[in-house]
Amino acid sequence: MNAIISASELAGELAGGDPPVLLDVRWQLSLARAAGEPPFDGRAAYEAGHLPGAVFVDLDRELAGPPGERGRHPLPDLKEFGAAMRRAGVSAGTPVVVYDGGQGWAAARAWWLLRWTGHPDVRVLDGGLPAWQGALETSVPAPAEGDFEPAPAAGGLLDADGAAALARSGVLLDARAGERYRGEVEPVDRVGGHIPGAVSAPTTGNVAEDGRFLPAGELRDRFAALGVSAGSEVGVYCGSGVSAAHEVLALAVAGIPAALYVGSWSEWSEDPSRPVAKGPDPQ
Repeated sequence: MNAIISASELAGELAGGDPPVLLDVRWQLSLARAAGEPPFDGRAAYEAGHLPGAVFVDLDRELAGPPGERGRHPLPDLKEFGAAMRRAGVSAGTPVVVYDGGQGWAAARAWWLLRWTGHPDVRVLDGGLPAWQGALETSVPAPAEGDFEPAPAAGGLLDADGAAALARSGVLLDARAGERYRGEVEPVDRVGGHIPGAVSAPTTGNVAEDGRFLPAGELRDRFAALGVSAGSEVGVYCGSGVSAAHEVLALAVAGIPAALYVGSWSEWSEDPSRPVAKGPDPQ
């Protein structure tokens, strides 16, 4: 099953007899807000206009646990996550399409969580809301309660020790901007740099100028150039496990399975005993 869906394909499915559940996961990490500028409000953006029938999902409250020593966006309590998904109308037998404001990171986080916890049919709207050509609505739907029960997969998830080991035995990709990987700047976390052995692979390299994913063949070529070969064990991390989910999604589009280090740099860098590499090279 393809992990992404185009706006035209989604419009066709919404007009059909078995439409997917739509989740609006608009969220934004602003590293440099102007003084006095309020933080982005995803719910307000949703209420101002969303895809017909879409239900808003709050990334910080429903797709992540409270920030702390496990990172800025650790895994949510799975009972609470399941309850949130059921409130949104998610059932195991109903397809789900998630979208955000266009960056794709938040939608990918929802996609990854649902797939990792056992939902068989989840896709991301390629290009997000800007790609949608149809009408928007402002009414807030009241979907029937879903029946989805999270059942986490045995694999697909890394902790700090697993990420360190994978950097030595396979390919660990760092999805953050290159300057953060190199340790030149660090606007959020305690220290800049990267996990020793990790390869710089910013998410921006996975998409075209319009925010849509590159074709699968081009993505495979990109990851091959980063050291991913047939049979490679691949993991991804970022600042807090959000943009890394977008890279896991890009790898899925390319046909490459990958694990996510959810705690990511925000967890790794909080422990001063963990090693930090700086500069353009993995080591």
